[in-house]
Amino acid sequence: MRGLILAGGTGTRLRPITHTGAKQLVPVAGKPILFYGLDHMAAAGIHEVGIVVGDTADEIIGAVGDGSRWGLSVTYLRQEAPLGLAHAVMIAHDFLGDDDFVMYLGDNLLRDGIGGLVESFRRDRDSAAADGRPPPVAQILLAPVEDPSRFGVATLDDHGNIIELVEKPEHPTSNLALVGVYLFDPSIHEAVRSIKPSLRGELEITDAIQWLIDRGDVVSHGVLNGWWLDTGKLAPLLEANRLLLEAIEQQVDGQVDASSLIEGRVIVCAGAVIEDSTVRGPVVIGPGARITRSHIGPFTTIEENCVITDTEIDHSIVLGNSQISGVGRITDSLIGRHAEVTRTHRRPKGTRLMVGDHSLVDLTD
Repeated sequence: MRGLILAGGTGTRLRPITHTGAKQLVPVAGKPILFYGLDHMAAAGIHEVGIVVGDTADEIIGAVGDGSRWGLSVTYLRQEAPLGLAHAVMIAHDFLGDDDFVMYLGDNLLRDGIGGLVESFRRDRDSAAADGRPPPVAQILLAPVEDPSRFGVATLDDHGNIIELVEKPEHPTSNLALVGVYLFDPSIHEAVRSIKPSLRGELEITDAIQWLIDRGDVVSHGVLNGWWLDTGKLAPLLEANRLLLEAIEQQVDGQVDASSLIEGRVIVCAGAVIEDSTVRGPVVIGPGARITRSHIGPFTTIEENCVITDTEIDHSIVLGNSQISGVGRITDSLIGRHAEVTRTHRRPKGTRLMVGDHSLVDLTD
């Protein structure tokens, strides 16, 4: 018998790994994506968190610190190259020891958090121990998706048991994708050491879980009820921003002049200034931002110290310290930190761009 799962108590501790990168610090509804995951950890009663970091370690550490603002104790674990989620478990072995743990991908957002998943894993193991049955050694969360080839995919038998897990299959056998939250007992450490790299050159967590299934271990699962978004691309990132903004309430702590109009659920943080502008919620305007002769919203997040002049922006995210001036209307966009978007009248006329790797530019007439 493996023992009980006790979140935040004595005995077996439930520890998480949050697999992160710079994109996890992009804000949705005014808060970095990673922070929602840390909120969920704390709400589930988890207190010791290991964060696997890579090239953006300094940025992650600077944002999260020691975790005390969430009531967490954070340990940083460096992954020198992106060699897969199973590899992340492998390098975290010393931190995890023989404890059960939950692994949460830092660019995922779940409406209902992870508390229910943690509780069901504990309950299933308790029930199995009471009945003399083998307890589950892992639990995964599944959700139906339109394009399962982008995810790890689970195939179930006629009795609802998992029989196969495949990472990003070319021809998926089901539409059930693995959501980026996994619960494991220490059995997973043997599994990650027993698999080989995939054709992508990564140690896949799906292969490690499949190894447990093939060995005859019990792997349980649940099907997600609330929404879940993998925010690694622009469209789901903006959708996450929209969904989370739906839950905000109006709070105006910044300065709004008499010629400006605030409509609906709008947060104007302290230090922000709104001049001769309309802000139509739901919208978050970060501290130190200045909005002049502009129209903002709905479904827009403007981060700290941005300056927006003579511009319309909706359904977009503008990261900190950016300047946008006189460009007409911007929609469905993500604008990075310290960006400058302007319209000039220099000749010859033309569109002048400085575009980073993996960017998307959509020019309209």
